[in-house]
Amino acid sequence: MAPTYQRAESKQVLLAVGSARFSMSTSSEGHASWRAACYQTQTETQGTPRELTLGTPVGSGSLRERQASEDGESVGHCPSCQRLFMVLLLKGVPFTLTTVDTRRALDVLKDFAPGSQLPILLYDGDVKTDTLQIEEFLEATLRPPDFPSLAPRYRESITAGNDIFHKFSAFIKNPVPTQDNALYQQLLRALTRLDSYLRAPLDHELAREPQLPESRRRFLDGDQFTLADCSLLPKLHIVDTVCAHFRQMPIPEELRGVRRYLDSALQEKEFKYTCPHSAEILAAYQPAVHPR
Repeated sequence: MAPTYQRAESKQVLLAVGSARFSMSTSSEGHASWRAACYQTQTETQGTPRELTLGTPVGSGSLRERQASEDGESVGHCPSCQRLFMVLLLKGVPFTLTTVDTRRALDVLKDFAPGSQLPILLYDGDVKTDTLQIEEFLEATLRPPDFPSLAPRYRESITAGNDIFHKFSAFIKNPVPTQDNALYQQLLRALTRLDSYLRAPLDHELAREPQLPESRRRFLDGDQFTLADCSLLPKLHIVDTVCAHFRQMPIPEELRGVRRYLDSALQEKEFKYTCPHSAEILAAYQPAVHPR
């Protein structure tokens, strides 16, 4: 159970995302407690439903995975949700994630944001329905010295790979087989641009090693996750998973920078523990993919 605090002044935050609804109470002393209830449902996947506890009460720090109830469901497919989960984990904010079927409408959503798309954040009566705005709110509210800053140092890191998901959607949902190759080439060019950025040494790398021929960094901006990674990685993982399954075209091994990037991400709990099961991703895309 999340801890409670005695305080004279507090504000209430509700963050509703496609995989969770978070409640946060902040005190004038800066203490915070978060609880989350997942309400994005798994569609047609097999296996045992699970509930992920992605964070723990203040003072603990362990991560655990436990069996959900008999009627529970897995964490749903939603890159925006995973993006926000990663932010919270990187901030070190304790929160608990449990699954709830979205087909059972939540009255709280009807009350403060009828008809809005998830994710949604309610803070002190103010509703935010844009994922970027929610992320900016979390970065501004959970700020140093109590929480780490996740802002990237290089502007190019923010935009790297930002056209990949659009190219992927056009390719994977294309109903005309004769257009597949042209659309795939567009996707491949976007991936190649990302690969070039990931392999090019950044200024701080060159400052240490001026003759460095290729970057050794693990992520977009260096060796630590930033907001740029929280935005790109969930989508890039979907691209690799869906293209490999439905088109037998995973991200090519020749794109060493991109493959290193994905492999490095899967070694980090902030990414690994927030990923939906591959079966959930494939089930979400299956209705939109035309058989070949």
